Amino acid sequence: MNTEVAEERKVQGASSRRSMRGSVAQVRRACRVRWLSRKNFADALTLQEKIVAQKRSDSRSADAVLLLEHDPVYTIGRTPDQSSLRGRSHLPHPFFQVNRGGQATYHGPGQLMGYPIIDLRNCGQDLHKYLRWIESLLIEFLAQFEIAAHRREGLTGVWVEERKIASIGVGVRHWITMHGFALNVCGDLTPFDHIAPCGIPNVTITSIQKESGMSVTVPAAAVMIEKLIAQRIDDLHTIAPQPLER
Repeated sequence: MNTEVAEERKVQGASSRRSMRGSVAQVRRACRVRWLSRKNFADALTLQEKIVAQKRSDSRSADAVLLLEHDPVYTIGRTPDQSSLRGRSHLPHPFFQVNRGGQATYHGPGQLMGYPIIDLRNCGQDLHKYLRWIESLLIEFLAQFEIAAHRREGLTGVWVEERKIASIGVGVRHWITMHGFALNVCGDLTPFDHIAPCGIPNVTITSIQKESGMSVTVPAAAVMIEKLIAQRIDDLHTIAPQPLER
């Protein structure tokens, strides 16, 4: 089966609509969640760009969240400061510069990637709200493993005490998002040692497995976070007045 369409599901917001005079309700919009299994970075980037183009040409096109695992790769945002790479010749895996914010990071096996492709024109055109939504989603998700995760002032991402467990880097074109989050689930974290992750010197990178002692796979984590997305997607959408009854 083509992994680009495998495990595709439609997620609808759960908020109820009211038709009472003067009431308000959240706009309910479809969001397709796709589990792509393991996919190399270049192919995933091409797929994101294709969906963004579709949404630009058709505003009715559903939002999407791509969930996947990458082959080993390093990425960095569009920044002239590449000091977080510590040079490039020593990197043991391929490198991409992409249209997201942020400094260098690593993606690879054991890491759950989430790429929400969402039209922020339906979410108040509020990028700050969108970033906080991703953080809240991950913090709530990690609580299911009894991991007390949190934000850190001035540092986008999710942390466990002083250890970083998830990175967030987004790109926005015409208010349509791409890229997203990288959540460390299990596996080898030593590739982070070749860079200054997210430009933070001497940061300790951690994972669900290290923090909880549980054996968790990326596909299992994807199933769990898909359910949470279904519950929380409407938190993003704009509150809008309903038509008056006649």
